[in-house]
Amino acid sequence: MFLQSLHLKQFRNYRDQAIEFSAPKTILLGENAQGKSNLLEAVELLATLKSHRTSRDRDLVKNDETIAQIQASLKKELGVSALQLTLRRGSRRTAMINGETLKRQQDFLGSLNAVQFSCLDLELVRGGPGTRRTWTDTLLMQLEPVYVHILQQYNQVLKQRNAFIKQHTADPDQPPPLDPTQLALWDAQLATLGTRVIRRRARMLQRLIPIAQSWHQAISNSAEQLEILYSPNVTIDSDDATEIQQAFLSQLQAKAMAEYYQRTTLVGPHRDDITFLINQTPARQYGSQGQQRTLVLALKLSELQLIEEVVGEPPLLLLDDVLAELDLNRQNQLLDTIQDRFQTLITTTHLGSFDAQWLKSSQILRVDQGQLLKA
Repeated sequence: MFLQSLHLKQFRNYRDQAIEFSAPKTILLGENAQGKSNLLEAVELLATLKSHRTSRDRDLVKNDETIAQIQASLKKELGVSALQLTLRRGSRRTAMINGETLKRQQDFLGSLNAVQFSCLDLELVRGGPGTRRTWTDTLLMQLEPVYVHILQQYNQVLKQRNAFIKQHTADPDQPPPLDPTQLALWDAQLATLGTRVIRRRARMLQRLIPIAQSWHQAISNSAEQLEILYSPNVTIDSDDATEIQQAFLSQLQAKAMAEYYQRTTLVGPHRDDITFLINQTPARQYGSQGQQRTLVLALKLSELQLIEEVVGEPPLLLLDDVLAELDLNRQNQLLDTIQDRFQTLITTTHLGSFDAQWLKSSQILRVDQGQLLKA
């Protein structure tokens, strides 16, 4: 797939900016806080309907404006698509494909595929379980857009079950007993939907892990061995839905007293985690900065490869000021991998990381206070 054009209206610090992409690689050059990352964020929204920088649409709309728009022309093997996202400060966003407004936003997913890589991605290794769950879910949404609906259903039932537990444990000194019949209904719904989440996460990681291990071995010159372990909160021994559901329900019963006093749901994929080991040592606690960066780079390259395998077309690669975070060996590994295989948008404050051949085959645009100029 190839992003032919992008048009931003009242988005972040862009008032009305149209961009035509004329090369497989586009370098966005400029000082910090000029709008380079904002442009990549717009493409990320088209791919995932999410921003890794904010969860509120009002943050994406330019100051003193009420509506922002992201428009794009995307060429794929099946033809050219016109994509549009309209973001509003005070109401729901709308998504359009080829001039048709979609009833469900999730139908927009899969129109454009992209992998975002920024310095914030080191939190994948260093951060808490929630960061790794979000990473897993965001990738799954691109591979299986229906997963958005599954995850929403699970989170809704989780929210309602938590409200039910809190309602009946309002006074910890004299709590009324939980209605076992009603609780059993919430348990059954949570286990059914949670099983669907667990199975999809497990299957996706099963495909991703050998790809990531291969990349990691290449980047580390076979000096390090990477292991990635999915740690579901519900202990599973197989992919069988019935067995996972039974395990889920058994663990809910085992945790019933703890949930009663903690007033929250303690069992389910909302408590999953992923463990990264380098040479059998936890990378989060004991990995050096270089090892952690190598790991994240391997993960991002494996995302690219997996999306290409599943979707059948190479996704876009969005590199947000990451070259400065990588040493020369990792820079070269990344740039050599990209070549012209993936359309790449890359932000930087200087051109020193690129060799002459890379610069020659790239479109270079200077970003200055929300305006793009040819460098």
